[in-house]
Amino acid sequence: MQSNVSMQQLQELLQCGILDTCNVRDIIMASKRTNIKKLHAYSITPANAYNKYWTTYFKNGSEARKLIRGKTEEELLDKLVKLYEESANLDNLTFNRLFDEWLEYKKAITNSTNTIKRHRQHYAKYFEPSKMHCMKLSEIDTFVLEMECNRIVKEFNLTRKAWVNAKTILIGMFDYAKRKKYIFDNPLSDVKITVRYKQVVKKSGNTQTYNTDELEVLNHYLDTMYQESNDSVYIAVRLNFFLGLRVGELVALKPEDIMGNQLHVVREEVRDQEANRTYVVEHTKTNRDRFVVLVPQAKKLLEKLDMHSTYLFERDGERLTARQIAYVLEKYAERQGVGTKSTHKMRKTYASRLNAAGVPIDAIREQLGHSELSTTLSYIYNPLTEDATYSLISNALGDKMPV
Repeated sequence: MQSNVSMQQLQELLQCGILDTCNVRDIIMASKRTNIKKLHAYSITPANAYNKYWTTYFKNGSEARKLIRGKTEEELLDKLVKLYEESANLDNLTFNRLFDEWLEYKKAITNSTNTIKRHRQHYAKYFEPSKMHCMKLSEIDTFVLEMECNRIVKEFNLTRKAWVNAKTILIGMFDYAKRKKYIFDNPLSDVKITVRYKQVVKKSGNTQTYNTDELEVLNHYLDTMYQESNDSVYIAVRLNFFLGLRVGELVALKPEDIMGNQLHVVREEVRDQEANRTYVVEHTKTNRDRFVVLVPQAKKLLEKLDMHSTYLFERDGERLTARQIAYVLEKYAERQGVGTKSTHKMRKTYASRLNAAGVPIDAIREQLGHSELSTTLSYIYNPLTEDATYSLISNALGDKMPV
């Protein structure tokens, strides 16, 4: 759809001042209308006594034809020009271009720069080397996707969890493409993974939680250090075994979040790795607030804090960070001569203790702020010592049990 006047000639006329930019646009658009009238497959019906609109049909690929209307012939042709140009662009839309477009959209609706960075890393690792990378979107069907997805799982020896993380990109891309009407059926919906995932042995409570004896020693250490330093970081660590918060949520707590027997969790600390800084955002990881039960032991710890500060946990007027919480556990492990258990293990210990005490699993899910019960189940380990576990099993299988 090029103008009969060459682009070079138009440029010269612009430079000479004979035409302005608006004139050039009008000339190009007029040429496009002329070409559309020649190429358009359906007849164009002028307005008449029975129909005040100019009408025709337009069909794009496998999509059903649709009626196009305009108050004037020019308006109708302008609509057709736009439709044909969009169709031409869509015909050339490749998998990698779709990824770039989807990522720009994703950046606009998420506050996490780390999420965008992770998507880029996963795409570069798994999908950029794939034959889909440069394929046109119109050429990628369920069978192409299925072969490539199975190849990626097999070639990279992925666990089920690792594949689910990588697949997040595909889910987002094809959902976006369908909503934008780039595709009319999502080819990902019928893809089946038939190769074997890498098998992983579920870790034990010994490494994933603080058992009852370890927790007693740790709490004694935290109480001692707080008495010596009056540093609220030790209260924060102690308290989180009664709250089970993400560490970013813990350090973003404010005095007004305390509401009687509940704690309102509404914000979290996030890290901008590129800028190497942390800041607080007014939402949680899942963008949902929640209420966590405050047991009496937790309330006693909260009474030791300054309720006039901006954040619950501060040092010299500055908010404590997740890194400072982690440092306490690292120093404790160093003094004890044992391996460090991360801040996330506090959250798993909390969930496991509730489960061991018989709290319903769905109630634990709500306390943790999980959307899926399967996520909560992955947090459940045995937090008891060997002796306590033996005693529990022995009682369960005692003389009163039917043989």
